[in-house]
Amino acid sequence: MPNPIPTQITKWFKLHTIVRNLELFQDFIVISLCLGLFCVMLSRLVDLFSRLLQPLDLRQVTSDILFILILVELFRLLVDYLQERRISVGAAVEISIVSSLREVILQGVLDIPRDSIIAISIFLVVLGGLLIFMPLMVEHFTHISKMQIPNSLEDLQN
Repeated sequence: MPNPIPTQITKWFKLHTIVRNLELFQDFIVISLCLGLFCVMLSRLVDLFSRLLQPLDLRQVTSDILFILILVELFRLLVDYLQERRISVGAAVEISIVSSLREVILQGVLDIPRDSIIAISIFLVVLGGLLIFMPLMVEHFTHISKMQIPNSLEDLQN
């Protein structure tokens, strides 16, 4: 009796094929995000240069410049993801720091409630700690993974 399910359909349901197709779809999504970010960066640059022709609002210009830098860093993060297949925690922390500082600059330090300033300060200290201690943690865990793990009781005794 012939197999009722064609071989092409059974190929689609093999684990390796499913994972490969999902990775291709994920790459398509990330590339679409990169293109979208690039278009937003270009439009914000045009908007920034047109705003420079008008009377200068330093707070708004600074905010726009920081926003463009955030977009550039997000673009770089996505490109790194496409190349290395992992997210750079350091780059994500840097983006978070710049985003927080942009919001503070945009609202003005004097206009933000005291509790929010304290929360933002704690958040920035934690992110700064991550940025400082992340290389030390990576070095520590790399050292641990390079240590010899004994295979048997005889290796432990030697």
